[in-house]
Amino acid sequence: MAERMNEMGQPIGWPVETDLPRPRPESVKLEGRYCSLVPLDVKAHGAGLWSAFSADKTGANWTYLPIGPYEREEDFLTFLRGAEASADPLYYTVLDTAGRAVGHATFLRMDPVNGVIEVGFIHFSPLMQRTPVSTEAMYLMMRYVFEGLGYRRYEWKCDALNAPSIAAAKRLGFTFEGVFRQATVYKGRNRDTAWLSILDREWPNLKARFERWLDVENFDADGRQRASL
Repeated sequence: MAERMNEMGQPIGWPVETDLPRPRPESVKLEGRYCSLVPLDVKAHGAGLWSAFSADKTGANWTYLPIGPYEREEDFLTFLRGAEASADPLYYTVLDTAGRAVGHATFLRMDPVNGVIEVGFIHFSPLMQRTPVSTEAMYLMMRYVFEGLGYRRYEWKCDALNAPSIAAAKRLGFTFEGVFRQATVYKGRNRDTAWLSILDREWPNLKARFERWLDVENFDADGRQRASL
């Protein structure tokens, strides 16, 4: 994009045509072919999520989350009850086609004034990892942000040491922007935070890529992808 100059010869940003502020996300159902995302409901999803997360026998999926792991189901449900009541982060449960609760994700750090929002607190159980469910869940959230809410920027942040998270974000189309050193502390340890993002002008091409990958023709009889994302 061509550089703009003001009357004093200084470079300035381009005019923003997006109508700001943008709406905040709502507790709506996001429905796809392989999964759906619904507002977290502890009564409906708590036991299922506990069971799904318990399939992770090593507890490795909790390492880079600010909470957990939980040894008792009641402690986990206490966390979920607080999550259900939260507006930011706003929690969604991922349901597979059988209606099983297999993971959760959130919108957080909402900035409607600037049209910026983050996806985070992503906890995908072994039941959905490396399946179309995990990719489609992220696609549905992106589509809602860019098409349903009209946001300008979609962020992904994680511990800079969490290489799988960074790789997953890049696969999904996020651009790595850098590391904020000593950004936060969690579980008594330092976190340098990696920042990645997708912009609204990048969404149309990404959407086409997602839809090609998610098409049923892209998977063989055993559910293996024919072409990568």
